[in-house]
Amino acid sequence: MSEYGSDHELQEETLSNPDVVTKYKAASKIVNGAWARSSRARNEKGIAVPTCISVNNCVGHYSPLHDNTAELKEGDLVKIDLGCHIDGYIAQAAHSLVVASDPAAPVTGRAADAIACAQTCFDAAARLIRPGKKSGEVAPVLGKIAEAYGCNLVDGVMTYEMTRFVIDAQKAVDECEFEEGEVYAIDIIVTTGEGKPKVLDEKETTVYKRAMEVQYQLKMKASRELLSEVGKKYPTMLFSLRGVEAKQARFGLVECLNHGLLAAYPVTYEKDGDVVAHIKGTVLLMPSGSDRITSAPLQPLQSDKSVEDEEIKALLATSLKNKKKKKKADKEAAPAQA
Repeated sequence: MSEYGSDHELQEETLSNPDVVTKYKAASKIVNGAWARSSRARNEKGIAVPTCISVNNCVGHYSPLHDNTAELKEGDLVKIDLGCHIDGYIAQAAHSLVVASDPAAPVTGRAADAIACAQTCFDAAARLIRPGKKSGEVAPVLGKIAEAYGCNLVDGVMTYEMTRFVIDAQKAVDECEFEEGEVYAIDIIVTTGEGKPKVLDEKETTVYKRAMEVQYQLKMKASRELLSEVGKKYPTMLFSLRGVEAKQARFGLVECLNHGLLAAYPVTYEKDGDVVAHIKGTVLLMPSGSDRITSAPLQPLQSDKSVEDEEIKALLATSLKNKKKKKKADKEAAPAQA
């Protein structure tokens, strides 16, 4: 091989050859495209509502820290509330159960009344919250159900619309018309008490949410570290101090609260001896009807109370799905071809 031939081949394989540069760039576009697709496909996911375990007359938002030593005992009525999201699409649920050594034994007494009431209210609400229905129809029905079970709905608990990355959108169930394509958290809390819970100890509060509309230049380093971690991990969702890694989080908490950067979800209670039950589920308003996507099986319940209102009983007997339209009668068959 001549010296010219060797140099010529070397030139063809180096950046001095425009074709080589073009091929490098063409290959880079494929790689960059793959990275971009991978980045787009990676769904953000995480906690939307930290796990809360509220017992007996505790209404909600009791999310114990790691050093909590409280133990459940036989007969406790426990409410478990939680939620998560994938790529900002949120699913929530809450369930009530009684601690029992025999899971097959039916729940009796006022605990049974409260749980049955909460479940019946949820079932009715799921049938009333559907496209074309008015929100004003919901509360009167739930009130009648609560009365039938000798219970009260807890003040301040709302069923609310959820949108992507927004756990409580503007459309709360006060006065609106439900529309196809919406997503609702149907949130039912009932009590054998008055339904007017109170905060007993503000120090029990561990659940918070970032107030995105508020901005403030924090002074303390601990406050800035806390807000930075919250912004990265829970920018629009609820979080518990249990999930915060910043060592000095509690020192920075007060400054964040004082300037409205965080909203607190306090732990509230009914009176001692009252029983509180909580049922919550996520419902999609689909063209085919309401689709409940979160649920858990109830324990056997033995309550001597029930709904007697005929209109409500008829409502509860309806399906969550819309009735399929009957197909039109077949047209006369075309004449057979010769």
